[in-house]
Amino acid sequence: MISGENSWPALLDYCDALLAGLPAKAIKPLQLVMWSCLGKEKEKQPPHSLLFQHFAKLHNSTNSVTSPADSIRSEETESPTSSFYSEFGISSERYSSLQQALCWAGPDRSITNVSVSTNPAHSTFVIHNLKDSYQIGEEIYVMIHARDFGNNPKHYGGDFFQAKLFSSKKASVFGEVVDLLNGSYSVRFLLPWVGQAQVAVRLIHSSEAVQVLKHHRDTDSDRVFFYGYFEGPGPNGTRLNEIVKCNAKWDKNGLEKKGTGDCCCEYKDSRTGEEWRCQKPKSLPCSARVYHSMGGYSKRVTAKEAKFMQQTNKGVNGQKSIFNILPFNESARIDVREKCHPGLHSPVPAGFYLNDVWTSFVCKTRKFTPQTTTQCLKDKHIYMMGDSTLRQWFEFLLKAVPSLKQMNLHVQYQAGPLLAVDVENNIDLHWRAHGVPLRCRKTEIANLHYISNEIEDLAGGPHTVIVFNLGPHFTTYPLDFFTHRVLRIHKAVVDLLQRAPATAVIIKTVNTGYKDVFGSDWYSLQLDRILRWAFQDVGVYILDVWQMTACHYNKENIHPGPVIIKNEMDIFLSFICPE
Repeated sequence: MISGENSWPALLDYCDALLAGLPAKAIKPLQLVMWSCLGKEKEKQPPHSLLFQHFAKLHNSTNSVTSPADSIRSEETESPTSSFYSEFGISSERYSSLQQALCWAGPDRSITNVSVSTNPAHSTFVIHNLKDSYQIGEEIYVMIHARDFGNNPKHYGGDFFQAKLFSSKKASVFGEVVDLLNGSYSVRFLLPWVGQAQVAVRLIHSSEAVQVLKHHRDTDSDRVFFYGYFEGPGPNGTRLNEIVKCNAKWDKNGLEKKGTGDCCCEYKDSRTGEEWRCQKPKSLPCSARVYHSMGGYSKRVTAKEAKFMQQTNKGVNGQKSIFNILPFNESARIDVREKCHPGLHSPVPAGFYLNDVWTSFVCKTRKFTPQTTTQCLKDKHIYMMGDSTLRQWFEFLLKAVPSLKQMNLHVQYQAGPLLAVDVENNIDLHWRAHGVPLRCRKTEIANLHYISNEIEDLAGGPHTVIVFNLGPHFTTYPLDFFTHRVLRIHKAVVDLLQRAPATAVIIKTVNTGYKDVFGSDWYSLQLDRILRWAFQDVGVYILDVWQMTACHYNKENIHPGPVIIKNEMDIFLSFICPE
């Protein structure tokens, strides 16, 4: 879904393309009052003018942003100079751009009746000026019209739709969805392969369900909780063991409920400033904490909220006609010739699948065999830091490079650290989980390191590759909590590239796959936008797996299958070894 300051050129392009050739009866609904997070002038009727003029007006609006981004602000509309943003040198302009990136429309009033929420069974999509055939490289546009359970058209935006173009040849491409803020949505598709294709649209969450998600993120971030394990000497040579609840220390969004004063043990990291808090054990000191694990989930969704969440990840009816994509000539194809290098922008679409092979539009990528993978990694120190979706890359390389041998470090596998070495080719491969919060099995606290601290402790250089990801374990937390973590990593990366500019730093974006109140794709999308915002002007590689996981024909899974992982690894290796 498009929003934010970088969306406006795309929106203007959409407007031009959509209005060209549209009949007046199709244009008029697009000129209705739009409720925008860039200025809620709900009562004003814009003059009858072209759609792009209306969006230009919104873009130039000086009204304050009111959106999910206000989770980043305190209730007193805290400015960046009075928050932790100033600590990282974030200007008002950059702060504003983050707010815009997180901006998400929604109902213009409180919705309590499920019958007026978006119903995917009644919502439809239409392909604009559908033809029997197109040429490769052309674009098509699709309009989605949201309707409620009474089959009435919706008049406000905020629905979370995803769309893809696909064919039986194991081909697919991600569609860019733009919220027109009036109950309609535009989708742009590039036609990148020769053959047949058809459109598929899904409602991930209704605008009303998004409000449920936002409410719970903003009020009960402690609904995912953790355990701290304390051990110490007892009487007569015995050992004492206690297990207590723990969570991040953050003085709002429900995380303050654990209490203050002598109730808790608090653990502040001296470098990141992040704090973790556990209930104080009855018989042991705070220093006796040894292990960490996932605790559980507190289900606090009301019966009415649960009804809003029922229409999740549902197909939308529409023009599912199969059409043909023809070549310009026998050898016509879309080719990307730019060599992979840091700082490249990730477009939409970022690439496409054909016969299960991903062709990137970011840069020219290679297909790697076990032999070329080994050659690429020769004399490299590879440090992977993140969650289990990045651990899949570690596991892939273990199989792809037969000479890599995993060392037994006698740790809990789910959290690591993990190490594999290839003495002959001078390769060492590392993976470790990011620091708390981490939903994992019982593991030693001493092995859970913050990513920024790890990066600060690396010398870097031309033989060093660092890849990290962050997201799935932060979906229930306040946006400013996650942003603080990301900005700490940003500072560590900038410092590293100053002292060792030849270091390859690669960021893996967030996978799709979560669909519930504890880990929705809407939560993940918000975190993904923060990550991209923070590193947009840093000389790093960004590997866009969001699109790769959203448009594949396999059922979405937070841990994607081997086909997707192989394509991700080809891009990863192309970043390291572009030729």
